[in-house]
Amino acid sequence: MNRKNRIVLVLMLLIGVGIFAFSMRNVNLEDMLHDIVTIKLGWLLLALLCIVLYLLIEAIIVKVFVGNRVEGFTFRNAVRIPLVEQLGNGITPFASGGQPFQLVAMMQAGVEPGYASAVLLMKFIVYQFVIVLNFFMALIYGSHFMADKVHIMKYLMVFGFAIHFAVIIGLILVMYWYGLTKRLVALALNFVKWFGFGGKEKRLERHARLTEWADERLLSFHEESLRMSRDWPLMLKGLGLTFVQLMFYYSIPFFILLALGYDHINYFLITALHVLIVMVISLFPIPGGSGGAEVSFSALFSSFIASSSDLVLAMLLWRFLTYYFGMFAGMIAFNTKADKVKTKHNWSLRRKKDLE
Repeated sequence: MNRKNRIVLVLMLLIGVGIFAFSMRNVNLEDMLHDIVTIKLGWLLLALLCIVLYLLIEAIIVKVFVGNRVEGFTFRNAVRIPLVEQLGNGITPFASGGQPFQLVAMMQAGVEPGYASAVLLMKFIVYQFVIVLNFFMALIYGSHFMADKVHIMKYLMVFGFAIHFAVIIGLILVMYWYGLTKRLVALALNFVKWFGFGGKEKRLERHARLTEWADERLLSFHEESLRMSRDWPLMLKGLGLTFVQLMFYYSIPFFILLALGYDHINYFLITALHVLIVMVISLFPIPGGSGGAEVSFSALFSSFIASSSDLVLAMLLWRFLTYYFGMFAGMIAFNTKADKVKTKHNWSLRRKKDLE
């Protein structure tokens, strides 16, 4: 990580400490200590297992999409990808750093950038599609609860649904509309020509070199994106694995509540509410949705949790497992050397006129 990312990471940790300190203002410390001592470790370990399985299944998804077209791409490399993604998501607004961090991790392993971009884009589209599908089902199942308890969040969730749906449409356009993508890349590279460092000749030379490099990777990206999108067994496998992956993630609050002794709860309602919380978090520009995540959790789960100390402890455990655990694991993964792939890619690119 560079210096700026390290500063953001420290800042997010400080914000997290501040939020929980603020949440503790009306909590009796003796009650909190009692809740910690009497927690049911078996259920808590299941919650921990859920986040571990969530990350491991994503590694399997990466391995599935990479397939056998990159010799020597080990499962260890695949495990690195979701962990680095968690770090990137956690320190950037709107979780926008997850994709670039994953791309860097794959390039560190020696995967060609165009192919790596296609794999990550396809994985992301599948992930977004399953999120939107889960949200649609959760909204139907939990709408009566929201109507009675939290009116304003209902509109935030619908807005979040619209944003995620628009992202899917935009990504599909990028994948299939080669001419549009090329124009957007060319527009971005024009800044190098007009505003780069050095004299005019150096800027033009740098622009020509970057344009050639970008065109080559862009062709590779579209070639592989189209190939994967037409491979229905691959797509169905990705959809199935992503659905299972997200169900483990969405189940975390249910096991946390069981760990705190709340046995008479509805699994499907708790899971549906967590789906809705995840959608709301994505709307907050602060890295990790800090502030919005904690408020959303408190608003939706206060009806199930009797005491303020239990609510704060549940929020602390949930936030650690769904946010900080991934960031800390991502820091280790980011600083772990990747296994280099053994061979270069040997696919042939389509001619430009076939894609334009």
